[in-house]
Amino acid sequence: MWSDGTVHEANEDTEATDVDFSDQVLAGQHWRGRRFVGCRFIDADLRGLVTERCQFDECDFTRADLGESRHRAGALRACVFVRATLTGIMLRNCSLLGSVFTDCRFRPITITDCDLSLVSLGGADLRETDLSGARLREANLTAADLRGASLNRSDLSGARLSGTRLDGADLRGATVDAAALLTARLTGAHIDLELAIAFARAHGLRVAL
Repeated sequence: MWSDGTVHEANEDTEATDVDFSDQVLAGQHWRGRRFVGCRFIDADLRGLVTERCQFDECDFTRADLGESRHRAGALRACVFVRATLTGIMLRNCSLLGSVFTDCRFRPITITDCDLSLVSLGGADLRETDLSGARLREANLTAADLRGASLNRSDLSGARLSGTRLDGADLRGATVDAAALLTARLTGAHIDLELAIAFARAHGLRVAL
């Protein structure tokens, strides 16, 4: 399918493998039920794209413009985003398992009921982003800026938090390894009693209840 790299908006349930969509203008299109495997969207204009039930596996979005795009019930698994524009993007019920984001523009971004397990967001600027209930298991958040972000009820099990800025973040109800928080910056963060006790014990304190 699409050996010439052309996307036809009317088609559904089609698959593209190892196709080069680099530099193409695909802005404002609406895709349903499509799958892309190992495709390249380098420098592509995907602004305002709407996808439903689409899967992108091991695709390259280097310098792609995905601003104001909308993605529902899909997947962007093991994809690469380098200096991509993601401002205004909305992701709902999507899996980003194992994807890598480097020097990308995010804010503002809307993420609802998404699986971000094993995602690499090292150094990402996600200030005041709502990540409530997100699955961030074993995610790389090293040196990420999450000041004022909502991580309420999120799953951060095994996440790497070295140098992560969590000042003023909401961690109430979050599942997080207290020992990992020892390497993060937490001034003014909101935590619940259970996490406070675990954090104190990780510091070697004896907590009397």
